[in-house]
Amino acid sequence: MSPFADNLFVESIPMPMSEIQITEHSRRDQVFTPEATEFIANLVREFRDERNELLDARKVRQADFESGARPDFLEETKTVREGDWKVSPPPEDIADRRVEITGPTERKMMINALNSGARVFMADCEDSSTPTWNNVLEGQINIRDAFRRELALETEDKKYRLNDEIATLFIRPRGWHLSEKNVVIDGQPAPASLIDFGLVIFHNSQNSIQQGTGPYFYLPKLESHKEARLWNKVFCYAQETLGIPQGSIRATVLIETILAAFEMDEILYELKDHSAGLNAGRWDYIFSVAKKFSSDSTFVLPDRSDVTMTVPFMRAYTELMVSTCHKRGAHAIGGMSAFIPNRRDPEVTEEALKKVSTDKSREAADGCDGTWVAHPDLVEIAVEEFNKVLQDKPNQIDRLRDDVSVSAEDLLSIDQTGGAITMEGLKINVDIGLRYIASWLAGTGAAAINNLMEDAATAEISRAQVWQWVRHGKELDNGETVTTDLVKNIIEQELAAIEEDMGTEQFNTFPFDQARKVFEEVALSDEFVDFLTLPAYEIID
Repeated sequence: MSPFADNLFVESIPMPMSEIQITEHSRRDQVFTPEATEFIANLVREFRDERNELLDARKVRQADFESGARPDFLEETKTVREGDWKVSPPPEDIADRRVEITGPTERKMMINALNSGARVFMADCEDSSTPTWNNVLEGQINIRDAFRRELALETEDKKYRLNDEIATLFIRPRGWHLSEKNVVIDGQPAPASLIDFGLVIFHNSQNSIQQGTGPYFYLPKLESHKEARLWNKVFCYAQETLGIPQGSIRATVLIETILAAFEMDEILYELKDHSAGLNAGRWDYIFSVAKKFSSDSTFVLPDRSDVTMTVPFMRAYTELMVSTCHKRGAHAIGGMSAFIPNRRDPEVTEEALKKVSTDKSREAADGCDGTWVAHPDLVEIAVEEFNKVLQDKPNQIDRLRDDVSVSAEDLLSIDQTGGAITMEGLKINVDIGLRYIASWLAGTGAAAINNLMEDAATAEISRAQVWQWVRHGKELDNGETVTTDLVKNIIEQELAAIEEDMGTEQFNTFPFDQARKVFEEVALSDEFVDFLTLPAYEIID
């Protein structure tokens, strides 16, 4: 019996030797056909135990860090780092990835992203999507329609259709740590990563290959090469089971944890035949520093605005990523700039464009083969910066960064970040945390807040910083110590300010009471909560 059966209407689909429970929904049977359900069940049974063991290994390693241990390059994989090997060359349709756009699997946003002029669109089932059951199912239908070039939408004001030329589609499933409570197999909620991946690959692999592309993915939140190895096993199993050629699946790994930064060679090696390079997942990376070393006062970060891509520890990580990728013949994709234009405010837009231009110019000069943007209006300026460097070349994989030498100490040089902890920074963190969590609980996982595109990763930084500052009793630039009482007072002030800004009527359409509870749990609890989405997920349908 599902542990959620008391508050969810579920219906059983008979399967050999067991029972599978999938929450009822008007679109459920379009996604979970009998054949798809069987494939998903077999996939989960094949790999969930290994996934659970890897999650247990994360806990063991975290305990080591809390006891004072620090990560380093692995001695047992030294031969991999020193070996002369390369990943499989990229398929023709993703040789040139100079600008990629990301966004949730919402229908209109997908159409606009695919039509944006970017070379790649990453449809995000993770940080920019709230995994309500409706969003999960509708997202799968939208992905299916996109692969078939049938994605369309009519509103009262406009008809949305795909252009003849569209971006190549990548999918980002949820991370290994998340479960899908609406799919219960053998009495256990299924790993959300396997649900997202399994449905996409089952419904779309043959079609994507027929279209001259492939089933391409982004893999989030990896903390070790062993987690990449598991994904490779999943890929091989899916390809064999579905009868598609081995190597058809390609995956770009987001280096968005500080632990993965120490194993970039090894991650590429484990996915060698399925690799599509690495990406600098900068926001989650910053969050991971606060998370992994939360108990160490020497790893406390300053205001979020001071943790830029040019501070030493961030510079070391991105330089190492480019050097590692190109040594192995793989793409190195730059990260997301959170600045977004405001079509109602030309000054804000001009400032955003300047900042994005500077960011993308730096990435192209460093050797990145492409980059990310979060809004269609930013595609052109990012293309301009990469065109200056790439010109007619599809990428700059042949540019070996032999000048790069990064040590473990460089990756851990958090104390050289500089900056300050300010009252303004504290208020901004609280404001972002409350606004974003309320948006997430309301079903929208990507929210424009203060002219920045906030998703789960950026919100994690805000709440993690508050937790750090309270835990270590940090002093603000005005001499005031950050305490639980101070944060609670600021929460009251910011909620009042948000209501005034939004207007009471609109404010009351969002679950700010619940958002406050979640924020206080993840920012003020005695123990560091791994991800804010875990307690938040228990609230949504």
